[in-house]
Amino acid sequence: MSASEQDTELALFRDSVRRFVKERVAPFYEDWESAGIIPRETWRELGAAGMLGRAAAAVLGEAHDVDGVDLPDGDLTDPFQATDLVAKHAPDWIVHAAAFTDVDGAESRRDEAWAANADAAGHLARACADAGAGLSYVSTDYVFPGAAAAGYAEDDPRDPVNHYGATKAAGEDRVLAALGDRAQIVRTSWLFGAGPRNFVLTIRRLLAERPTLRVVDDQRGCPTYAPDLARTLLFLVECGVERGAGGVYHATNAGVCTWFEFAREIARLGGDDPDRIEPCATAEYPTPARRPACSVLRSERLERLGCPPRPPWRDALARYLADLD
Repeated sequence: MSASEQDTELALFRDSVRRFVKERVAPFYEDWESAGIIPRETWRELGAAGMLGRAAAAVLGEAHDVDGVDLPDGDLTDPFQATDLVAKHAPDWIVHAAAFTDVDGAESRRDEAWAANADAAGHLARACADAGAGLSYVSTDYVFPGAAAAGYAEDDPRDPVNHYGATKAAGEDRVLAALGDRAQIVRTSWLFGAGPRNFVLTIRRLLAERPTLRVVDDQRGCPTYAPDLARTLLFLVECGVERGAGGVYHATNAGVCTWFEFAREIARLGGDDPDRIEPCATAEYPTPARRPACSVLRSERLERLGCPPRPPWRDALARYLADLD
């Protein structure tokens, strides 16, 4: 394939991404422009090949010059590479979506998970501080212990019950220590969206393979659609650039459910009988990493900033499944 043909294919792909955002995502944020749009800035988005990275590159790229990179472009666990990467691109703001997200794998690959989620975040934050850039660090509900039935607000004490959560909590601390008000910690949960693996795709596959499924019904959280989270990231970064809005934020789709309830809605919307999915307890399916019983992220700070309401998770799931089909 010639260089000109490659350029044409890339342009067609970018156009298709833009159409997807406008048709599938933008209609649910009709009030978004009221938040204020800043002049085009140069932003850098790390972890661009992942589920959230792809969504963020598409959404942020609608309004700003975004340069998405991933591991082949630089190893953030090496402080010198992190510094060189920031210096090379000289961004005004970085969205850090790269992470080690294998919750069970983190229990046996502890050093690798710590390097990716804690050390790399610290190296990147210090490089941003030296370059005068802001940083949005995407974190997780798993920094909380899960004992609070009402869920957790942004300033509630953290006490992770697994190593993955501990690595992300350490990453939060290092980012805030290095950048202060130029840092945003954006916690999210139960992410799904375009990519080869997520809970929605797993349930659809198992429904095609088995007559019934058993799904845990004693863990509660907030499902989050990657493009919707990307719109919230866009809002937050613009607030960071315009208003210096740093700090900790909770960004999920609206509503709460258990994994069992989530699975039943996946079945119903996909045309399968929800009664094929049966509830079970977490204790019946032990895993290497403990999970918090309640990791509901309550949001207060986004509302104070004037962020538009996030769509309900059922609505987000319906949009995702419509795109799959």
